[in-house]
Amino acid sequence: MRTLNPPSPSPAPAKAPRKRSWLTAIAAKSALVVGLSLFGAGAVVAPAQAANPYERGPDPTERSVTALRGHLDTDTTRVSSLVSGFGGGTIYHPTDTSEGTYGGVVIAPGYTASSSSMSWYGHRIASQGFVVFTIDTITRYDQPNSRGRQLDSALDYLVDRSDVRDMVDGDRLAVMGHSMGGGGTLAVADDRPELRAAIPLTPWHTQKRWGSVQTPTLIIGAENDLTASVRSHAIPMYESLDGSLDAAYLELRGASHFAPNVSNTTIAKYSISWLKRFVDDDVRYDQFLCPPPRTGFGTDFSDYRDTCPHGG
Repeated sequence: MRTLNPPSPSPAPAKAPRKRSWLTAIAAKSALVVGLSLFGAGAVVAPAQAANPYERGPDPTERSVTALRGHLDTDTTRVSSLVSGFGGGTIYHPTDTSEGTYGGVVIAPGYTASSSSMSWYGHRIASQGFVVFTIDTITRYDQPNSRGRQLDSALDYLVDRSDVRDMVDGDRLAVMGHSMGGGGTLAVADDRPELRAAIPLTPWHTQKRWGSVQTPTLIIGAENDLTASVRSHAIPMYESLDGSLDAAYLELRGASHFAPNVSNTTIAKYSISWLKRFVDDDVRYDQFLCPPPRTGFGTDFSDYRDTCPHGG
């Protein structure tokens, strides 16, 4: 299990650039290999293949990314609280393995909360083509860095020891978390740069600067958050990220700190699109991220900041 470094006022050492397992900018939609017969028998066309082997499901639409369920049926597996390194939880996973392995997403709850507060993400994200692990923490009072270490342990458990490990691609992992779990999400992303995506949800952490994070990061804040004010937490966290990083800040209009605890179509749409884009390298989901959405009266967003275009 990795040890997360405590916050330090000194700059973090430089890390090697994050390696991508797929060059998403190359021929994302190339489909056919054509061979011509030397004797006039006509063209022989090979079966169509997606350029990206991690694409899962049909071409996405606004309706598909906002649906309560995706194209896959899902099931659950319970993990005992007696497991080492975190407090157990529930794994949500597709029942169909014919499409190959799936990226893994581990999600941590906030201060005093249990995994049940994150349960609505389970089937919703898993049915889009992920293995989703909503975890309980060792105690409900664990601080952000502790939650980060537990996310780290849960990632290793999911890949190496879980009952569904054979369907998880250990090279395509992501983390999410609410409140102190969101702070823990940033902490584990900082310590584990090979992660493909991080989504802190109304995050809380005493550390505000995360310039050494190399994981594509979507921070979701709430305009009326009285627990982790966006001016003290989400916005400075986002602004501290390296300017060359794939990153976005989404602020939910009129929402409270606890908006991520209940089913929310906007959170689902952007979380699924972010995971698809960076865990699966699926450029079909760029359309939901770039250009950024409008903000202001009549929209779902009180603020939105982005480093569009993504990838490359």
